[in-house]
Amino acid sequence: MSEGEHIAEQSTDGKAAAYQVLARKYRPQNFDDLIGHGAMVRTLKNAFAADRIAHAYILTGVRGVGKTTTARILARALNYVGPNGEDNGPQMELSEEGRHCRAIAESRHPDVLEMDAASRTGVSDIRELIEGVRYAPVEARYKVYIIDEVHMLSTAAFNALLKTLEEPPPHVKFIFATTEIRKLPVTVLSRCQRFDLRRIDPEVLTEHLAGIADKEAVKIDRDGLWMIARAAEGSVRDALSILDQAIVQHTAQKNEVALSAEAIREMLGLADRSGVWDVLNAVMTGDAKTALARFRTQYDAGAEPAVILRDMLDLVHLLTRTKVAGDDAAAHGPAGEADAARAKEMAAAFEMNALTRAWSLLMKGLTETNIAPDPAAAGEMALIRLAFAADLPTPDEALRALKKNRENGPRETNPARPVAPPRESAPQTEQTQPPTQTARGAGSAQVIDILPPLSQRPSDDGPWLRSFDDVVRLAGKHRDAKLRTELEAYIHIISFAEGRIDLRLHDNAPEGLANRLTQRLKEWTGRQWVVVVTAKEEGAETVRDRRYAEVMADPLVKKALELFPGAEVTAIREPDLASEPAPDDMEEDPPVDPDDDVVLATMDETQPRKA
Repeated sequence: MSEGEHIAEQSTDGKAAAYQVLARKYRPQNFDDLIGHGAMVRTLKNAFAADRIAHAYILTGVRGVGKTTTARILARALNYVGPNGEDNGPQMELSEEGRHCRAIAESRHPDVLEMDAASRTGVSDIRELIEGVRYAPVEARYKVYIIDEVHMLSTAAFNALLKTLEEPPPHVKFIFATTEIRKLPVTVLSRCQRFDLRRIDPEVLTEHLAGIADKEAVKIDRDGLWMIARAAEGSVRDALSILDQAIVQHTAQKNEVALSAEAIREMLGLADRSGVWDVLNAVMTGDAKTALARFRTQYDAGAEPAVILRDMLDLVHLLTRTKVAGDDAAAHGPAGEADAARAKEMAAAFEMNALTRAWSLLMKGLTETNIAPDPAAAGEMALIRLAFAADLPTPDEALRALKKNRENGPRETNPARPVAPPRESAPQTEQTQPPTQTARGAGSAQVIDILPPLSQRPSDDGPWLRSFDDVVRLAGKHRDAKLRTELEAYIHIISFAEGRIDLRLHDNAPEGLANRLTQRLKEWTGRQWVVVVTAKEEGAETVRDRRYAEVMADPLVKKALELFPGAEVTAIREPDLASEPAPDDMEEDPPVDPDDDVVLATMDETQPRKA
């Protein structure tokens, strides 16, 4: 019989104590009874052995991992005095009950004061505590203050405690416990030694539950104990509460046979493990009908939709680990060897991209299920999405297919984006400009735009720039006249491609022109552009020089200059190609557009004349 049982089974009047729940009956009474907190115990043992005991400790962790219990054990260790009165200072070895142990364990020792910060949050409560700090302990070695849920204290209470917490009297020790460590002020954290009590592993918790079941003379299947450990999510108190419920169910049935895992699954509302495997296999192969039927079977048997999806996430994680780490990782799942064979088989059947996509969709489905007014419907929708996604190619498969079609199949065309053919008098200066084809029918022109590969096209509806001339037009469209003028006059294009421009700057180019061009292109197109500037004497002539040469070579301009001796070209305006009519649709005598002509000025005329 352990010390915990001995304390639980006796009362002060010698009569049999009233029934205690397992969480209280088997509460650890010394450091050896603690499970899953070996790192903390080793640190405390070393501190006690070296006489480097801190004046304040803070214990943090989820509910039921032993924060308050550890605080009481630590208070016993600080005030340990042997049963015969021998005093060798603080001790970590508590297997033999000392003089103060029972009173501390039962929370009735005058020098170990427990305070619930959830109900005593004000500064007046802390002021009362501080007033008592200056008095020496009555019986024990130290006066120990245990403050549970310390994060519930008010800001004023924390401020009142800070000075005493930093420099307490030598006979005072503080032990804080909290589930919300982030809510504590850093000024408090910096004055305490912190211990994180982590969740207990399901395997360790299962062994603990098996030992308690043996002491209670109750037979429970190992799989059932494992289900209880998983449902507790690392909390010993939650696990013992569920075990208490299972024992009551077993006793009520008056059955000498071991309590089955099926009975515990029904009690907890869990999903059948083998059934979850079937649901996962169905959705991963695209069989939505079978997946919904298996899901409904689980739901009708009492399993919560969120629990089913959570179990599926566990299995996807197991398959992914098996895929990455090899078959040895298949036995490290929540069910151990029970899932190993099926995990190896399914991990070999599915690609990594499919598993990662399943994980993402299940995570989204679980979130929706937890907040949906009808969790079952949300769970079914998550399975339907996952089943239909199984028929879609993964991203790398889609890219490979696209590359293959681009290399072997016909070049992709997009008739929905027609462009006007280039003028015969405007030769192409950028070799990377995509070609266009013009197919003429009966009295009409059809312009076919040959597009680059999908990977090179903009992903949105932004402007598609084929040449540097389009960049200049885009600057004009956004009414950035200064930048447009500078692009026309000071940039020599070496090469142009969607997303990259190689250029040489004119000697008189303004400072920072290339950087401003990069910034504006990103703003206007929504994509990052690379502008490379070279110092070599290369590149095509500037847009302004090229256009001037083209205009001067135009027969109409030559004729105009002959008719008006002494006239000169003062401005060149480019028409908007998007609004320019197709050649076959033009009238015999098209109307004159004042923005589409060369402006000539004579030497003896004050107003420019149109030609």
